Amino acid sequence: MTVGTIGAASANPVPIQDEPESSTPSIASNPPAPVAAPLTLRANRDLEGDPTPPFAVALTPRAIAQTPPATKPTPKQTTAQGTPANRPSAPLPTTGSPPAPSTPAPSNPTPQPPSGSTPAPQTPGTGGANQLVPTPPGLDPAANRLQFPTRSGEVQVRNIQPITLQQALELAERNNRDVEVARLQVEQGRAAIREARAGNFPTLGLIANLTRSGSAFITQDRQQNSFLEQLGVDTGTSGSTRTAFSTGAQLNYDLFTSGLRPAQIQAAERRSRALELQLEQTREDIRLQVSNDYYNLQNADAQVAINEAAVRNAEANLRDSRAQETAGLGTRFDTLRAEVNLANAQQLLRNAQATQEIARRQLAQRLSLAETATLTAADPVQPAGTWTVPLEDSIVLAYRNRAELEQQLVQREISQAQIRAVRAQNGVTLGLTAAYNFQRSGTVDTDARNSDSYSLGLQARWNLFDGGATNAQIAQQERNQEIAEARFAQNRNLVRFQVEQAYANLQANLANINTTQQSVAQAEEALRLAILRFQAGVGTQTDRISAEAALTQAQGNRVSAIINYNLALAQLRRAVSNLSP
Repeated sequence: MTVGTIGAASANPVPIQDEPESSTPSIASNPPAPVAAPLTLRANRDLEGDPTPPFAVALTPRAIAQTPPATKPTPKQTTAQGTPANRPSAPLPTTGSPPAPSTPAPSNPTPQPPSGSTPAPQTPGTGGANQLVPTPPGLDPAANRLQFPTRSGEVQVRNIQPITLQQALELAERNNRDVEVARLQVEQGRAAIREARAGNFPTLGLIANLTRSGSAFITQDRQQNSFLEQLGVDTGTSGSTRTAFSTGAQLNYDLFTSGLRPAQIQAAERRSRALELQLEQTREDIRLQVSNDYYNLQNADAQVAINEAAVRNAEANLRDSRAQETAGLGTRFDTLRAEVNLANAQQLLRNAQATQEIARRQLAQRLSLAETATLTAADPVQPAGTWTVPLEDSIVLAYRNRAELEQQLVQREISQAQIRAVRAQNGVTLGLTAAYNFQRSGTVDTDARNSDSYSLGLQARWNLFDGGATNAQIAQQERNQEIAEARFAQNRNLVRFQVEQAYANLQANLANINTTQQSVAQAEEALRLAILRFQAGVGTQTDRISAEAALTQAQGNRVSAIINYNLALAQLRRAVSNLSP
């Protein structure tokens, strides 16, 4: 039986192949990998000495030694469903000796990328100007927002589409419902500005009336009419049915409002600005949520690959245990333990596959995809980029860029405009009124008569006493202004904490990546030795099972370190805000 290399880096060990028992075990020896040189990073600064945002960071790698390829070929990897994958399902490089990690110098205050054969690519948020990224067809939802499926075939997933993080961000920008609602609210705010500015113009209205009048209950009986006339009732015997038509135009314009109109316009403009800032905040929150969902999907894919490798190791262990029991070298107890170990590994694999499916649907829900589409992650699991701006400069950038801080300043300006508007309501208001009326009336017995008239007037109004309502409204707006100031201070403290939290997590997970690289290599070697010792009869099955569990945990820890690093980097970019995709 030949022992294959354990694919710790790819989370998929090479399956152990059965050979004739007479063959001697051959141990694959991998040459040690050369230590890779660290990357040299520098942050650009403007003319005033201030650091530029992270998307302008210059990445200057030195010469890096390449890792020699593995001597044994790597088998074709499969997905959780058993079909060959177009991309590596494992999060790490292919089988072979992992590159020797370089420990970051403790004197460097900024996190450096982990060493490797190539520098880590920059993710969305670190590029230059906005660029449209082509997305796969068939993912956009139906144009009718009120449409919903009524048959099971309409919700059956038929399109499994791999996408990159950049494509996911583009789909979120186009299809996410929260972003769509925020855009519609911005349009509402701009319409409110036009409504407020309409007060600067006069209003003109037209009025038209058509009436027909006549006797309803009084007849032409002379005796009855004479009796009614004695009672003082006009019988209308001198005329008949009368028809009248009148039309007119009226113009109203407030010549002076004590500053009410300018205050209302300014308040509407500030509200519109607040809605624009809310749109910016929503877009950035959605970018962070989509990035988190994508990284969680990558983590779920990697966990499935790791658990698939653990199942294959457990199956190989069970085959060896049964072979030794048949040959009289093992016991039934060892076989039972191997069967239990395989059952546990299969259960963990099923749980990982369920988590993977949930992560796919979570991302699909966030992107508001079509009912029949779902997603897989096309990007490999690797560090998403670097952050070279020091912590203090990052905090200053966050103070400068965060929309939440400007929102509270805008709310303060809205309260100030509302105070001026309330005070203007008690001021003098001077209005101009102009009207023109035309009337035509007549009966069947008389000729129609035409008449017209016009009127011009000035109206002044001054509210001398309102029972203290104005002072109460002013007090309310003053409290709103103080609330906005308090929330500004609260958000400022929160922004700093978010930057510091993300920065600390970024540094910790960067160190974890370098540490787990070593632990995976050590666990891989320990499992190889445990298998050899078990096959030679000098080791125990407990040692082999423990080594397999340690390797699975080390692989999971490395994937978690990379995913947590990317999550911290996305959170740090969100905390600084206003980064171009």
